[in-house]
Amino acid sequence: MNQLVSIIMPVYNNADYLESSISSVINQTSPNWELIVVDDCSSDSSSEIVKRFASVDDRIHLYRTPACSGSPIVPRNMGIEKSKGRYISFLDSDDVWLPSKLQHQLDCFAKHPEAFLVFSDFEKISQTGIRNNRVLSMPMKVGYRKLLEGNVIGCLTAIYDAEKIGKCFFPSCGHEDYALWLSLLRHGGEAVNTGYVDALYRVRKASISSNKFVTMRWQWFIYRRVESLNLYLSLFYFVKYAYHAIRKSWI
Repeated sequence: MNQLVSIIMPVYNNADYLESSISSVINQTSPNWELIVVDDCSSDSSSEIVKRFASVDDRIHLYRTPACSGSPIVPRNMGIEKSKGRYISFLDSDDVWLPSKLQHQLDCFAKHPEAFLVFSDFEKISQTGIRNNRVLSMPMKVGYRKLLEGNVIGCLTAIYDAEKIGKCFFPSCGHEDYALWLSLLRHGGEAVNTGYVDALYRVRKASISSNKFVTMRWQWFIYRRVESLNLYLSLFYFVKYAYHAIRKSWI
């Protein structure tokens, strides 16, 4: 049985953080993985850093988009296309996994054979990597309607079983990870939390997702255009989303 984990990492001008992200994959206690790095035409030394790691570890593969897309969607989807593993997971090039992340998730799949998506709690760190116990504790199980209240599945923690549901790709919209998780849960089933803090999310002022007004527009678009909810339900879930978003921002 194929137990390989494919890790998809989009990169764009992230040389300052890339080494720590790749090293966190190499340091996983579960060694059966491939790291697919897709460079979105970086102008810094990101590609050279990946090549250096790949030269000493044949589990690491570097690809490049034909043109700069300006979004993680294209490189992530290219990485999914290239993937060979049963399990597909995601790590942005400025975030970090803790060493037992993959093992916790593989154990969770074994314990919950009905699950096709597993995630975990995670901790916010500063832009310089300082930890201060800013832990986001998520529900142990999440279904479609619960997920409509807001995204509790951090992309850096998510892993899905492509043997059960096929290769699933990110849609072309803001909050593309959230839209993908909704599409996976829309027809039933639940996503399961490992119950561990397995990843570190770097909070950067320059990131697009740090603009709350932009993310609010994305959220509304998903309710109305992607999930096709009526106005009443969209308002109902948007209020819940706003409440949870404010609570998360305080952590």
